[in-house]
This record gives sequence, structure tokens and C-alpha cells, in this order.
Amino acid sequence: MIPFNRASITEKEKEYILDSLNSKICGDGKYTKKVNEWFKDKIDADILLTTSGTSALEMAALLCELKEGDEVIAPSYTFVSTVNAFALRGAIPVFVDVDPKTMNMDVNKIEEKITDKTKAIFVVDYAGVVPDIDKVKEIAKKHNLYVVEDAAQAVGSKYKGRPAGTLADFGCYSFHETKNYVMGEGGALITSKEEDFLKAEIIREKGTNRSQFIKGYVDKYTWNDIGSSYLPSDILAALLYGQLERFDEIMQKRMNIWNKYNEFFEKYEKENKVIRPYIPSECEHNAHMYYLILPTEEKRDELIAYLKNQEIGAPFHYIPLHLSPVGERYGYKKGDLPYTEEYSSRLIRLPLFADMTDEEVDLVCNETAKVLEKI
Repeated sequence: MIPFNRASITEKEKEYILDSLNSKICGDGKYTKKVNEWFKDKIDADILLTTSGTSALEMAALLCELKEGDEVIAPSYTFVSTVNAFALRGAIPVFVDVDPKTMNMDVNKIEEKITDKTKAIFVVDYAGVVPDIDKVKEIAKKHNLYVVEDAAQAVGSKYKGRPAGTLADFGCYSFHETKNYVMGEGGALITSKEEDFLKAEIIREKGTNRSQFIKGYVDKYTWNDIGSSYLPSDILAALLYGQLERFDEIMQKRMNIWNKYNEFFEKYEKENKVIRPYIPSECEHNAHMYYLILPTEEKRDELIAYLKNQEIGAPFHYIPLHLSPVGERYGYKKGDLPYTEEYSSRLIRLPLFADMTDEEVDLVCNETAKVLEKI
């Protein structure tokens, strides 16, 4: 069996987890501080570790002060957390079609969706590839909108040399088990302004100024704003810190697999049997995902079924949110976003995890080729 994903856990992570049990195991302990320091050194940004990428997105929605009736522009081709974050505030999703080259939201179709009710744009870095976020920010500045970067899949990616997650008003990471660097469940929030960081600390600590109390800035803490419990256990931070100490190792292993896939399937792309991932010249991706787009949905499903019979986990990805029951309640219907619908129905993701062996990669390639040869 070759699973779609498997976390890479070594003795280092186990050592740190055991060590964390002898210290403060609730939030903001020894290992949370180590993780914060690592990101400060790596991407020159202060982060707030959260219980999930979803939590980080929810905090961003609160910081945008979204309320009932506001409109938020977002891709339909994304995980539900992107939209749930602001839908929980009563804001309404305004979906934009994808650019089929990258499966990211087509930034050229954003401005036509803006109304006097629009308050924010939520951008997703699909497969670790950042869309043209400079253009998004130009549009946002023109219309006085917030920009939230859902960089859940993009830890380690770059756009024009700048780290993904640091490119908007608010950036959100995920460290879920399926991501490149994991803590089981977890995420992080990055803010572009110090005043927003201070607000985020309060939101994260159940609406209190407890963080300021711990730092010695105030002699007592109390309820300052609405918030929730968004800080993770330091045990999970210990796991993440072990992963981050192996950052380059994990990145290189994943990149080697991604490149091997990409080289193998070049022949089939030239034969118009698949479409490989496209990486714009201004982007450096993180090998989060390797996908193929088949000529038809039927061929995609045939390949998934065949690989499953070979005990290879290769799933499709998102069902577009505008076609979901909730999307229908917002008034969307089939045909509203043609590229999203067409390309999402033809996309398959291949197994990719750091400890994948050369033999496993070869097996996935060769078994996939057996189906592609018949197209």
C-alpha cells in the first residue's frame, strides 16, 4: 500500500514531545517560543501559533471586522475553511473562477465582482503556488479592501522572492498532518501591522489581554474583546519544532519526488494525455502537491479506480464550493464557474510525502502510465 500522505516523524520529534511533557504543556510554552523564533529568523515575521489553519482564518476574518451582509471575494475551488471563516461572521462569499493554468483564483476576474458591499479578498495559494498577489493588492488598495492570504499549502513557498504567508494584510498557515510540516492539527497567523498583531493576541486568548500580562506589560488581565481559545498545546508545538529543524531535509525530499514526477509525465503532456502543474516564473513552490489533469472526468475516475486497485492512494481534490449544498443556498448553480467545474473534475493528486522511496515513486509512475498509454 502506498498512501497518499504519511507524516515524516523521527526520533527528534519524539524527543521534543517527551521533553515538553516535563515543562509547561498548555499554550505559549517553551516550544511555542522556539517555533516563533524559528519563523522570525526564517521569514522575518512574527507569527501566532494557532490550533489549526482554520483557526488562523477565523482570526483573520475577525480582524477584518467582517459582519453580516458583507461580501468577500474568494475562489470556489478551495477547502471549506477558507469560506467558513468569514461565513461564520455572516459575510457572503462571492466566488471567482480559477485560472486553469494554476488552479488559483483568476485575479483578472476579481474586480468585476466588487460591489459597495465588498470588504475583503481571500486568496488561496493552491498547491503552494502564489497567484499574482501584487495585482490583488493593487485592486484591494483601489477599493479599500482587506486581503487575506490562505497560505495553508504554501509554507516554504515564495513569490518574487518574498515568503508566502507574508504577502497580504493577514497570512494563514496550516500544519495539519497532510501538510509539508506538521503538528497533527495546527496553524499560524501572520499580520502585516503591529496593531493587528496585538489585536490578534487578544482574540487568540479568549478576548483577554493575557499575553500582555505574561510579558509583564500589565499587572492583571481581563476581557478586552471577543475571542476564543485559538492557542495550541505546547506538546504539539514541540512536534512542529522538530519538523522545522528538519525544514531543508523535508523540502529537498519532497522536491526530489515532485521533480521526478514532473520529468516522467512530460512525455504524456506532449502527447496531450495529461496537463502537468504550471509554476509561474515569479513563484518558487514548496512541492506540496503533485497533480495531473486528465482529458476527461471519466479518464480521471478510471485512473483513480485503477490506482486504488493497485493499493495506491491517489484522490481527486475539492468539490467546488459553489456546487455544494451551502453554495446552492447562496444562489450558485452549475455553469456559474465553468473553468472551476471543468478542471476540478479532471484533476488527480499523486502520493507525495517526504519518506516516499524511489521504488514507490517509480511504481506510481509506471502504474499511472499503464492507464495513460491507453488514452
